[in-house]
Amino acid sequence: MNKAELVASMAERTGFTKKDAEKALNAFMDSVQAELEDGGKVQLVGFGTYEVRDRKARKGRNPRNPKETIHIPASKAPVFKAGKSLKEAVNK
Repeated sequence: MNKAELVASMAERTGFTKKDAEKALNAFMDSVQAELEDGGKVQLVGFGTYEVRDRKARKGRNPRNPKETIHIPASKAPVFKAGKSLKEAVNK
């Protein structure tokens, strides 16, 4: 499902227009992004948790020359961890 299909599904389930559903989806995504940028996390009970995890610097292999090692700098990665209800629904 892509964004347009998600907007259409949201509009159908809520009775919103597609334009209003897209505004709601964009507001949700912007809110989650802003919270993660500030180092926080977003916890939706039963659905899941969005958070940022630190990745340590490490050494890796150069894909163009596998014999050469390269330095991969430390970074932050957004992560989603599914909640219990979502896991159970998917594993029916």
